[in-house]
Amino acid sequence: MITPIFFFILIPMIVGLWAQMKVKSAYGKYVQVPSRGHITGREAAQAVMASAGIQDVEIVECHGTLTDHYDPTNKRLALSQDNYRGTSLAALGVAAHEAGHAIQHKQEYAPLNLRMSLVPITGFASQFLPVIMFGGFFFGFGAITINLGIAVYLVLTVFQLVTLPVEFDASKRAKAQLVGLGIIDQDELVGVNKTLDAAAYTYVAAFVSSLGWLLYFLASRR
Repeated sequence: MITPIFFFILIPMIVGLWAQMKVKSAYGKYVQVPSRGHITGREAAQAVMASAGIQDVEIVECHGTLTDHYDPTNKRLALSQDNYRGTSLAALGVAAHEAGHAIQHKQEYAPLNLRMSLVPITGFASQFLPVIMFGGFFFGFGAITINLGIAVYLVLTVFQLVTLPVEFDASKRAKAQLVGLGIIDQDELVGVNKTLDAAAYTYVAAFVSSLGWLLYFLASRR
């Protein structure tokens, strides 16, 4: 008989590892493929935002690999070094994706607004994860720990669910803008697609993982 911990936790964990391998493989491949236009990620992000009339978002370089993100609070778009300075298809795809978030912010895209409103409560709920994990494994998953786990993972699951349309929409905008603005040719879109589609798997995996833990705690409730 398949136990809840195998079905709800181990399988999502395997999916998550697979998603991480996919994104590393796709990014690793296409970060080596230069675009014909030799436009940097920074220039691509700037062009995509300018096409939407956005002039007040700062583009900065950040440390790490695939640490790229858009900060709506400070209107700052951060690109990792390879994507900020690079001219690869992967760099252009990631940069345009983050610029897509800036466009969402300007247009008050409803899922993004909802995600932003959930950030404080999600951050608060995440602080209890060590308590749940250490408390559960060392002292057993009692009623208090289980109920706390349900509450925390309910918040995290909703947050990850809301994140999905935000990320998918940003990628859709990125692909359309890169071709529409002439930053890449139509046939170069294959590399961008594979990079952004692989990245999308990680968001799906994060949702599946949170949902798995939520279902595990619900199944453990007596």
